[in-house]
Amino acid sequence: MLSRRNALKAGVTTGMVGGAGLLVPYLPHAAADTSGTADAGTPGPTATGTVPPAVIPQFAVPLTVPPVLSPTSTSATTDYYTVTMQKAYTTIVPGTKTEVYTYNGSFPGPTIKARFQRRVVVKQINNLGTPVSVHLHGGNVPQDSDGSPMNLIAPGGARNYTYPNDQDNATLWIHDHAHHMESENVYRGLTSLYLLCDDLERSLPLPGGEYDVPLILRDGRFGANGQLIYELDDHLLRNTILVNGRPWPYFQVAARKYRFRILNGSNSRIFSLALSDGTSFVQIGSDGGLLEKPNATANLMLSPGERADVVIDFSRYPIGTRLVLTNPGMPGPPEIGQVLRFDVTRTAPDPSEVPDRLGELAAPQLATVNRSFVLRMDEDGRPNAAAYINDKTYDANRIDTQIAWGTTEVWTVSNANQYAPHNFHLHQVQFRVLERNGKAPDPSEGGLKDTVRLFPGEAVKLLITFDSYEGVYPYHCHLFDHGAMGMMGNMQIS
Repeated sequence: MLSRRNALKAGVTTGMVGGAGLLVPYLPHAAADTSGTADAGTPGPTATGTVPPAVIPQFAVPLTVPPVLSPTSTSATTDYYTVTMQKAYTTIVPGTKTEVYTYNGSFPGPTIKARFQRRVVVKQINNLGTPVSVHLHGGNVPQDSDGSPMNLIAPGGARNYTYPNDQDNATLWIHDHAHHMESENVYRGLTSLYLLCDDLERSLPLPGGEYDVPLILRDGRFGANGQLIYELDDHLLRNTILVNGRPWPYFQVAARKYRFRILNGSNSRIFSLALSDGTSFVQIGSDGGLLEKPNATANLMLSPGERADVVIDFSRYPIGTRLVLTNPGMPGPPEIGQVLRFDVTRTAPDPSEVPDRLGELAAPQLATVNRSFVLRMDEDGRPNAAAYINDKTYDANRIDTQIAWGTTEVWTVSNANQYAPHNFHLHQVQFRVLERNGKAPDPSEGGLKDTVRLFPGEAVKLLITFDSYEGVYPYHCHLFDHGAMGMMGNMQIS
């Protein structure tokens, strides 16, 4: 494995993060306790060697959009779906087929479009050779449908997940959450979108239909045989950027406004997104739904699990323009500095607008409890390194935080590491970021959130109200590899 010393020699340790002015150092390799993981036949083929960048050309394939899943049946109150987790093959490296894990054979999985206060029930069937747990990330759901790390579906098994959809509009997503296995299962493809719409969102004149486009970002590393190479915590070696499962695609757009629902579906990579001409775009939403007002920005940072809805107006460009969505200054191979290319190819009518007012956040409740959480991982190169919250690794049978239902709390979460970035995700609740390093947060963090980034030495204050479902839910670092190494805890709401 690549040590921090060797990484320093290779010159890949640091990169400048967009407008934040922060150095993001190399995140050292570490190993997880993988006892009790998948059977000997999984997880898929091994591969040696890395495909040279020229073998996977940039901007050579068109962007594709994941299919929208149709219900298998409906009732007056509920839409029912059936999803099968299975292996499939897709072309990423030209001339070869890559084995991936999928929902319904699609890489990434099909999108579920849900409506506010209309229930969704998804039957998940596991035809993989590894246990899985299906988590609706950002969803406000009962404990038995949360997809907790130990609530597993064995190979050949099935489970129904019920989603009440009693929260505001939001770009949510579904991914695996089987402890010690989630990192590899998601890396191999177990990701799909879940779009929840409400009356407010439908009433706004935002771009819709074919002009409302999901962008699921992630990275990968491929062997000479075209297969994904998985190694825990090796994101600096992952030299291929995938968008909706396609390597550095191009997207032909009309000279009008588009809404892009962006998900960072990577295991560990943080994206700092910008347009190649340096112009601004407009952020209209974050993890938990629409912002109160638009946020014009030239740079948008997303850590793993975070989402953002943005509007880009291509009418300002002449036909024939080629514009690249870039990822400037982030650590890793040079190829990860570009994401996808927009090709302005035609004109089109555009009745859409971005209103000055998008949504209304509820007035914050008075907090009666304050708590502190310190994230830390071993970063001295030791074998079997671990990751901790308040100096404890995850124990599925331990309750780390007892919460009285209905209370509002302030959680101060800090990153004690010198080199490793982290982020923090809570199941079942959305929160508001009150402070970042003692100052008001950037407008990009002004809406409802369920995942928040933390560079080395950073601290955030979060305002959280626990007033929906009771039960035991996890919180953890959403750099999947860190969660697999133990950076996770349990909260009991009762």
